Amino acid sequence: MATENKNLSEYDKNSVPDAKNFRFGIVVSEWNDTITEGLCLGTVTGLLENEVPAEHIIRWNVPGSFELIYGAKKMLQTQNVDAVIAIGCVIQGQTKHFDFVCEAVSQGIKDLNIETDIPVIFCVLTDNNIQQSIDRSGGKHGNKGTEAAIAAIKMAYLRHQASFSHQFKNQQLLANPTLQIEGQPLLEE
Repeated sequence: MATENKNLSEYDKNSVPDAKNFRFGIVVSEWNDTITEGLCLGTVTGLLENEVPAEHIIRWNVPGSFELIYGAKKMLQTQNVDAVIAIGCVIQGQTKHFDFVCEAVSQGIKDLNIETDIPVIFCVLTDNNIQQSIDRSGGKHGNKGTEAAIAAIKMAYLRHQASFSHQFKNQQLLANPTLQIEGQPLLEE
């Protein structure tokens, strides 16, 4: 397993861009809510630890993981966010339902990332059993929600950085490609 020797909650705080001015949407599945609430707690904690103001965090609930796609789409369309984190948990059962839901959710979130200019972070556990989900939502492997929060901050920063550099390139105002935002290189050639 990819998380066997990794704590999902550990990250280098120095590698996280300034997030004070970003707004984040969180869409949370109510299905397997013990797990998704743990993931959401990890997400919110990760955002707050990196100085995202609480009023810049918007949370919506949806019934299940399949509905995360629609919830994230509406969040993107209506809430002026810099990134959306989709939180869900699908646990293997005795039918193919698991396969269909996992495939649809991963493809749907991928499609949102292609179709829109705002990153959507995949924080959906797809585990074989409840213990694996517990271990990844605040248990022995840390919290995938924390990892998703850091990914959202980094992707919001990348979006901002790419937009800023695109404006300069199109206007041919960038004479020195070492311009920086928050100490991070804007362009690397």
